Amino acid sequence: MTARPGRSHDGATLDPELARRIRFVGLDVDGVLTDGGIYLGDVEGARLEFKRYDIQDGLGIHFLRAAGIRVGIITGRVSESVRLRAAELQVDGVAQDPQAQKFPALVSMLAQLGVSPDEAAFVGDDFPDLAVLRAVALPVAVGNAVPEIARECAVRLTREGGRGAVREFAELLLRARGEWEAVTERYVRDRSPDAEAAVR
Repeated sequence: MTARPGRSHDGATLDPELARRIRFVGLDVDGVLTDGGIYLGDVEGARLEFKRYDIQDGLGIHFLRAAGIRVGIITGRVSESVRLRAAELQVDGVAQDPQAQKFPALVSMLAQLGVSPDEAAFVGDDFPDLAVLRAVALPVAVGNAVPEIARECAVRLTREGGRGAVREFAELLLRARGEWEAVTERYVRDRSPDAEAAVR
């Protein structure tokens, strides 16, 4: 496949028509929602795995869902940490495949949600994401993506995985759709209902 022209979030915007067409955003975990580090341990014979997630990314996912965009997690590792974070964020779908076969997981998730690949974006960082990135309308690379992935993506973010990259993309997409201000203002109002009266 011919490499797509990349564009950085820094000083660039998405095509509004493409942005408004997106109904689903898929996310890798290791290297996208996290910095790629994995903490493995053992407590009384039980294997434990920990990952670090970025709080700003979580709010970015909330903003996407508040705008009516479905969000799914597709990862090549099976982890209780991912299940817990996905439940906390109330994402629309989770696929954890130990064989890292992400493309079938994407096809299945989109079918369940009634979304076509032409209405989907995916944020990735490494070779297990390549087939998925090639299938969607809006392939996105985090700032620390390997060069082969970055070359395939229409958007190259400036922030690294686990360090606000998902939040950066959420803002980029919602601004291009003309929804960023409305979504964020609604969030603030919902969490401070008496603030406006208090400043009068």
